[in-house]
Amino acid sequence: MADQQLAEMAHLMRRAGFGASREELEERVAKGYEETVEELLDPVAHGIPEVDLDILLRTHPFLESGTGPPSASDRHVYYLCTNPRVLEEKIALLWHMVFATGNAKINNPNELVRQINMFRELGLGSFQELVNEVSKNPAMIYWLDNNYNHKDEPNENWGRELLELFTMGQGNYTEKDVFECARAFTGWTLAPKPPSGGIGGRYTWDFLYVPEDHDDGEKDFLGHKGRFNGEDVIDIIVRQPATARFIARHLYNFFVADEVQVAAWLHTPPRDPVAVNIIADAFVSSGYMIKDTLRVIFNSDFFKESRYQRIRSPAEVIAGTMRLVGDFVYPRPGLQMVGYEASYMGQFLGDPPSVEGWHYGAEWIDSGALVKRINFCADAVSNIDYPGIQAIISRMEALGTLSPDVLVDSCLDLLGPLEVGEDTRYELMAMANKIGELRWDTDADRDVSAQRVGDMLALVTSTKEYQFA
Repeated sequence: MADQQLAEMAHLMRRAGFGASREELEERVAKGYEETVEELLDPVAHGIPEVDLDILLRTHPFLESGTGPPSASDRHVYYLCTNPRVLEEKIALLWHMVFATGNAKINNPNELVRQINMFRELGLGSFQELVNEVSKNPAMIYWLDNNYNHKDEPNENWGRELLELFTMGQGNYTEKDVFECARAFTGWTLAPKPPSGGIGGRYTWDFLYVPEDHDDGEKDFLGHKGRFNGEDVIDIIVRQPATARFIARHLYNFFVADEVQVAAWLHTPPRDPVAVNIIADAFVSSGYMIKDTLRVIFNSDFFKESRYQRIRSPAEVIAGTMRLVGDFVYPRPGLQMVGYEASYMGQFLGDPPSVEGWHYGAEWIDSGALVKRINFCADAVSNIDYPGIQAIISRMEALGTLSPDVLVDSCLDLLGPLEVGEDTRYELMAMANKIGELRWDTDADRDVSAQRVGDMLALVTSTKEYQFA
């Protein structure tokens, strides 16, 4: 098996998923790169099962209750760590970061669960359909105050963010467009429900269209005139060249390489304008289908050449590490604490800091967050009882007596393959030389060598290179 093929497949699985074990990578290389892309894009057609939600709810019944838990992160992190439809889960994470909606305001975690389920279901399909459904999503309606958007008193919050942060980006519309967009969404509100806090706890919210509260007058929006409703303005928005460029840049930023923050896109050109144009063209020619656009991305040279150009988000760190070591394959106590680990690293799933979402890239890393990342990863991979770490140890034992340089190379290889700089390798070799040769001749030798492999894996995960995908 060519090292280049393995490295290319590992790169694909880090970006389209959350990484993969060496065994899975070898199976996928044998299957082929393009076939793997197709399986990722269409897991249903390839027989990839869903997460068994029944098992989760039997062991964590409070997740289905209207009275708790205090955030939506528990169920979300379980899906991140276990969903076999990895690209479905990855795209849901992207849309959660783009259409940022927070429980701090809506105070109804189950509504966030419904929203994220919608991202899983629709996230790889038509972008136009996705935006239509987001516009009707109760959590989003409440988050951006569209339940206060009335015929005689339009509220611009939803219309402004729809244009600025969700579809077109700054500089591509006027204040009049914002107002006309708000008019088009008047009457899109929440159905009445009992107040929370009673015996039933938090109740399910439902979308309600109130015709008599909708402004049915003529609107002048982005150069088009008509008696538009919400679906009409979304159709106009999606067809704008600015929308294609904006979504292309989001896809580039999330799947290819870190960009500057969204707020700077108006004044800062794309990192790779040619790649963004290719993505935008694919988005338009596919009829605004995300799956078809991603197919172009994953098979492109600019994608294959972008290894380790993204700093992993906390959610990606958690999911990638848990999948690597084989923990939480089935639900068990401690799930909520794993969800909190992402918040300690700066990403409280289900509770972004604002409608702008989280800042990403280098801003994921500060001194406190970095320590949390390193400790979480090191604690996990140094636990040699985890099945994923046992698999790594078994592969290293099969190599026979390990010299310090082979120990370092093998750990880097089996955690990636991971590419490190000369300074990093020097530090790793300094530790490996202190450890000395690893032998497997007796049970005692094996016990000592296994723990030293775990220690070296922990050291590798503390390197700056391990923070990149």
